[in-house]
Amino acid sequence: MIVYDIHRPIGWLLSSAMNIEFLNKSVLVTGAARGLGYALSESFAQRGAQVHATDILDIELEKLKGLVQCGRGGTVETYCADITDVAQVESLVAGIEDSRSGQSIDIVICAAGGIVGQEAKPIEQVSQHEWRAIVDANVTGVFNTVKAVLPSMKLAGTGAIVVISSGAGFRVSRTGIQSYAASKAGQIGLVRQLAHEVGPFGIRINSVAPGFMPTSPDYIRQWEGYGSEGQIALKESIALRRLGTPEEVAHAVMFLASEYAAFITGQIIAVNGTPS
Repeated sequence: MIVYDIHRPIGWLLSSAMNIEFLNKSVLVTGAARGLGYALSESFAQRGAQVHATDILDIELEKLKGLVQCGRGGTVETYCADITDVAQVESLVAGIEDSRSGQSIDIVICAAGGIVGQEAKPIEQVSQHEWRAIVDANVTGVFNTVKAVLPSMKLAGTGAIVVISSGAGFRVSRTGIQSYAASKAGQIGLVRQLAHEVGPFGIRINSVAPGFMPTSPDYIRQWEGYGSEGQIALKESIALRRLGTPEEVAHAVMFLASEYAAFITGQIIAVNGTPS
């Protein structure tokens, strides 16, 4: 717990807030094999966390095991699991809690999802399977994960959850994919509703909404499809005139997961280099 002396100069408070660590904290990261999930797993491990990284991409997930621990005792364990499968999520969470002698997971980062290899097309051409694949990856996966971790968090009277959403959740999506825009808006609505529901138990849930970043094969393909002129135009539409980085997203996520955000819940932080 952080206790501030109200008689100390405000400068002390601000400088203290710059040193965010997660020593001995357990952190579950979904979608950890690539892009933002990978960067988040690495960032938490470098700050002393015991990271439990999961993804369906088992081969890519293996590279996380070689993360440098930076002398703070951080560790990474990897688990291949499909978060759209309730049984797999429940088994994953139960196994992590058992390894902690029944203690709850301290922090959960929901970074799984995306456009799952799809491309934009008119809605009348979108199949039920295509629609559900994206909705399940982005919304159902968060639902399953949060539902599995909450019972122990409630007993512990504490917990922090951060959902990686997208600017597509509150404006037209650059992907042009209807289910992606709908599912990202769904994530944001779920975060706000759950913050109201679980706040009385001492649990916080927030979201970070990154701008466009070519961090996975799907988004790299989208970026390349813009061509040089389109890429320049995209950057010029951003106030800071550049794309963000996974590390910059990780900084916002770690703040929300830390005790320095102890009085913040139900909020959506846009990390997109421009006014939202």
